[in-house]
Amino acid sequence: MVWLLTGCSTPDSPPSTTNTTTATPASSASAASPSATPSAPGAYKPADAKGKAQNVPVPVMPELAKENSEAGLEAFIGYWYAQLSYVDETGNMSAWLPLNSPNCRLCAQLQKSGEDAYINGRWIAGGRIRVPVIHVQWSTENVPAATVQVIQERIDYYNADGSVGRVRSEASNDAFAFFAKHIEGAWTVVDLGVIA
Repeated sequence: MVWLLTGCSTPDSPPSTTNTTTATPASSASAASPSATPSAPGAYKPADAKGKAQNVPVPVMPELAKENSEAGLEAFIGYWYAQLSYVDETGNMSAWLPLNSPNCRLCAQLQKSGEDAYINGRWIAGGRIRVPVIHVQWSTENVPAATVQVIQERIDYYNADGSVGRVRSEASNDAFAFFAKHIEGAWTVVDLGVIA
């Protein structure tokens, strides 16, 4: 089983292979898409070989994503991946980290990878994430789960001086198993993994 998004593999491990498995389209993530607000005045500029992304819109959690319901979980998953995409573009994890349980091992690996991508002035270009399909398996007796189609753009890695930081990670299209609990009025990711 592959455990990391292609663009979120740890520095010491090779990126995962692109997986063509996709989630069953029982519902569309478009209705649950979070809105975004500009992080600073000025036009958005994606990262490239010359520098980091600028004025990246900050994902805003929709009210629905706080609800303990099937639709609420779907909205939360869309928001969680929007925040992960924001982490890739900016290195800022302040809104993403509180969404994860300390017991979520893949979440911890994604955190480590994100920290490494921005240490000592490094940055990445690309890596934006889309989740076109979210299929929730709702349960009031067990931990609610979902299968999520995650499409991530190619990632190029740059050192502070603009030199290539490591071999690029190719674009990926994977299906993820996503498990979350609604605790004290908010969703928390308790487990995550690629369906291989």
